[in-house]
Amino acid sequence: MPQSATVADLEQIKETLDTGQIRDWRSIVTLIVFVLTNITVLFPFHVPLYIPRSLVKPSLHSLSALRMIARSPNQSQGASGEYDGRGAKTTTFLKFRFPLNFLTAPLIADLFLLAILAIGRTEVHDGTVGANHISPLDIMGFFLSLAYIAISIDASGLIRFLAFKVLQKGGNVGHRLFLYLYLFFFGLTAFIGNDPIILSGTPFLAYMTRVSSNIVHPRAWIYTQFAVANIASAILVSSNPTNLVLAGAFRIKFINYTANIIVPVMATAIILCPVLLYLVFANQELIPRSIKMHELPEELLTKRPVNPNIPYARGAAEDSDQDGSLDDATNVASLEEILNPFIDRTSAIVGSAIMAATLITLLALNAAQGGHTNPVFWVTLPAAFLMFCWDIGFGWYNREETRKIAQKGKEDLQRARAERAVREEMGERRRGRNEKVEYELTPIQPPILKLDDNSPVSQGDNMEKALESSDEKEKPSTSNSCLNIPNEDAKKDLKLLNDYEQRISRHIALQNKRGPATLVSKCSDAFKWAQKTFPTATTVLSHLPFALVPFAFCMFILVQALVTKGWVPVFAHGWDHWVNRTGTVGAVGGMGFLSVVLSNFAGTNIGTAILLSRVIQAWQDIHTLNSTPISNRTFWATVYAAALGLNYGAFSAAFSASLAGLLWRDILARKGIRIRGLDFARLNLPIIAVTMAVGCAVLVGQVFVVRGGEAYDG
Repeated sequence: MPQSATVADLEQIKETLDTGQIRDWRSIVTLIVFVLTNITVLFPFHVPLYIPRSLVKPSLHSLSALRMIARSPNQSQGASGEYDGRGAKTTTFLKFRFPLNFLTAPLIADLFLLAILAIGRTEVHDGTVGANHISPLDIMGFFLSLAYIAISIDASGLIRFLAFKVLQKGGNVGHRLFLYLYLFFFGLTAFIGNDPIILSGTPFLAYMTRVSSNIVHPRAWIYTQFAVANIASAILVSSNPTNLVLAGAFRIKFINYTANIIVPVMATAIILCPVLLYLVFANQELIPRSIKMHELPEELLTKRPVNPNIPYARGAAEDSDQDGSLDDATNVASLEEILNPFIDRTSAIVGSAIMAATLITLLALNAAQGGHTNPVFWVTLPAAFLMFCWDIGFGWYNREETRKIAQKGKEDLQRARAERAVREEMGERRRGRNEKVEYELTPIQPPILKLDDNSPVSQGDNMEKALESSDEKEKPSTSNSCLNIPNEDAKKDLKLLNDYEQRISRHIALQNKRGPATLVSKCSDAFKWAQKTFPTATTVLSHLPFALVPFAFCMFILVQALVTKGWVPVFAHGWDHWVNRTGTVGAVGGMGFLSVVLSNFAGTNIGTAILLSRVIQAWQDIHTLNSTPISNRTFWATVYAAALGLNYGAFSAAFSASLAGLLWRDILARKGIRIRGLDFARLNLPIIAVTMAVGCAVLVGQVFVVRGGEAYDG
């Protein structure tokens, strides 16, 4: 609010800053609900709900009768007695586990406040359409459309390919490779944001450390990547939604934002690298001086890489990757993905050109208009649509090839699952009968028939060749020279081989067995068809952070409720007292500390960005009402300290400090790397301490050099 406010403006400010209403019971309930919501986001859990079986069964019967869902086994058996299909006694109630997390908790909180009339149309409107220069619709449209372009670039394989080139450049020298990857992730994040780096960089490091024989634990590499991705995301407004909130709230030109934040960020990156290398992770088991990588067989190095966006593209390796198993086949597949990466060069070039053109256009228009005159998604949405059209068109052009790859991969995967199931069955039968088999047949391998001294033929590898060869060699004769096993045993072995193949065929048939068509099955088939026909587009759409939309809108409404109920003015008065006592240096340190801490305890860094923006705006209004202007230096020091803390706070105490942290944890879990919350906080403590100390110190020096003590007139 400008210092030269009109009488009407002053009256509106006075009404907004009224703190007397915090004594009202609805105001108190609003604050309690806000706190409980943020605790739930930090520590999600499930609530058991018990629903009468007499209500559930008719509903399921109706849905299955309408062919919306498949008929359950219990329904097909007509089980209406006291026992279910497994022989267990049925209960009167069915137990459902309802999740309370970052998606459901804020929505339930908003609905509850609406029900008790603590909030109304004003809070919902201002929390979705926008108020005081913060436009949630604009922010979400901008972020999702730009995220589509960035994730499409990632889906083209460009990031994995560039990471492979960095790996080649770094060689087997541990410290040099660490530095190169550090610079690579920093530079790329500054350009396209942290989400694509988390999506591609995290699996790359998980695979790289898995196939290295002397990297005992990947923590040094994965924690560094996560920290660097969130540090570099502070540079551009487009790299993080928290930056969008701040730039919109205080009408900062994108180019001005980058010019004011880049020096503290670069200083942080320069200081942090040696600290990580020589202090935090100074252990040869984490970052060896010489990294020993397993060698990839020559035939795999020369093999044409397969697009990982195509379903079943990795064939039998899909299962081992999903369950996190670390067998030799998984390691070979991981090594192949690192040393023989797929890249769609055409799509990578098109995506990079669209991204560069979009960012340049944004900066130029924003600078020319002097702020957010027009919604920024007017630029990014057409660009995202253009990228989407390219992905659809390119997918349709190559549909025959991608469908063949998907079909072959599916057959390989089904064969591998069937062989595993048959081996387990045969092993159980032999253990049950305590059989001792003299020829080469074990519970964990398919039957093997030796045709000569040097050529064992496995049923799992090539059944037909085994049968043909053995049929040719097994003639009516008393001689046993054709085979390495007795003639009677050969017949028995062939019978076992035939039985083995029949079992595999039955298991594959079971996997392909389909019941009557339903709405759910038709939707599933349509999605699988889209995956095979448009692999890039479906992959990008499935990776878009759609969960951010309801979460952000609900948090905007909750914060707006704190504004209208008088709590934000209370927080603003507290902040004003702190700044009056500590000055500019205290403003930087205090806001940096608050933004990091609240990122962990106030609904991720997005919720914190919304809350702190409202507090700073109320702080401006306090000085406008009192006719005591804030100095230009102190105001901008506060805003950019918040920008540092909101970005850096993602790697502090809790995964839920940012949605990127939750994504990072889930990707690592799928790759077999489990990280406990306590370890996350313990290892990040020295990192966040160093980065915030360096960033805030440099920011203090910067504002004293480039900013004066004149009054701020926003």
